[in-house]
Amino acid sequence: MIEHIPFHKPLITGKETLYLKEAVDRANIAGNGIFAERCIQTLKNLTRSKGIFLTPSCTHALEMAAILSGLQPGDEVITSSFTHPSTANAFARVGCEIAFVDVNPVSMNLDDKLIENAINERTKAVVVMHYGGVGCQMERIKKLTESHGLLLIEDAAHCIGASYNDQPLGTFGHFAAISFHQTKNIHCGEGGALFINDEKYLEQAEIIRDHGTDRAAFLRSETPSYKWLDIGSNYLMNELSAAFLLAQLEALGPINSERLALWSYYHGLLSPLEKAGKVKLPAPDKRQNHNAHVFFLKCPNSETRNGLIDYLRTNHISAAFHYQPLHSSPGGKKWGYFCGEDIHVSAESDRLVRLPLFNGLDKQQVEKIAEHVFEFLLKENVEVPTDANFIRN
Repeated sequence: MIEHIPFHKPLITGKETLYLKEAVDRANIAGNGIFAERCIQTLKNLTRSKGIFLTPSCTHALEMAAILSGLQPGDEVITSSFTHPSTANAFARVGCEIAFVDVNPVSMNLDDKLIENAINERTKAVVVMHYGGVGCQMERIKKLTESHGLLLIEDAAHCIGASYNDQPLGTFGHFAAISFHQTKNIHCGEGGALFINDEKYLEQAEIIRDHGTDRAAFLRSETPSYKWLDIGSNYLMNELSAAFLLAQLEALGPINSERLALWSYYHGLLSPLEKAGKVKLPAPDKRQNHNAHVFFLKCPNSETRNGLIDYLRTNHISAAFHYQPLHSSPGGKKWGYFCGEDIHVSAESDRLVRLPLFNGLDKQQVEKIAEHVFEFLLKENVEVPTDANFIRN
């Protein structure tokens, strides 16, 4: 039987069933239970964020951030064109216009040098997305937003366990959104978290999370009854998802270490192709302590990219491209505009290929994938180098 290598395989640590049973036995699975509390404490220990709210998805966390920001129709938000629609959609929902900017072609992150030119009198926030868990240039961006009095929001969907200059991603902005979707390093099927890094927003976040009411204060006996105070919704993660997530959070260190080893092995095996001018490989700098959320390479053009994906598929390997630039999509044209010149984002997104990367992928499978990448790009059979020669420390 021919082995098929999937693009992704959701992680199971082995403790999920135990925790799920315990949650069911406790007969409180609606949310805000003991497993949610343990997840929040684990995340606080990991990040030192001032406040963490578990949500049903990262999208819900972004929507909470948009409401918390106090943004009004006609306000503008700056973000990258190379991101998931949720990044922009959360702010379009509250009436903002989205100013899309170009990317740094190496990281595929928002180009920090282009932000200032996109700022005008209607700009109220900058939303950065750290692609693949590789941090944006956060020191420069934070200084810039502070000097202009703008809110800084992080779409840190890819970023659990990643940092920039040893500071956890998701803790630079006023708010940050984390994803625990099953495609991420750790997950609970569908889930997310909102990080609040400015204490003045904590009370309001709690109200927005509970249908716009002070229900949480009522449950703490701080008010005789709870009242509707503001716009909000039910942004609460259920206890079964929290139980599943806790099993994964407890194993985060080994999970990310395994992924980083696979990422480095890919990089070493494929580096001769980069030296030969056939591909471009990711090149995070020393400050960008990533979590190996994705491994991508860039082909010379879209035709080669599409051909490589097809070739891998015929050899029972699933690979994928990624985001299509938002500014060129129907939604992007309706609710936003591109600021400046599209030098990189369209061209670079057309070249990008993501290779399989998940816990449980072994070195022999990585070697097989690399071999087929070599075969297609060099149009001949070649000997794939071994980790002894090419693995990066």
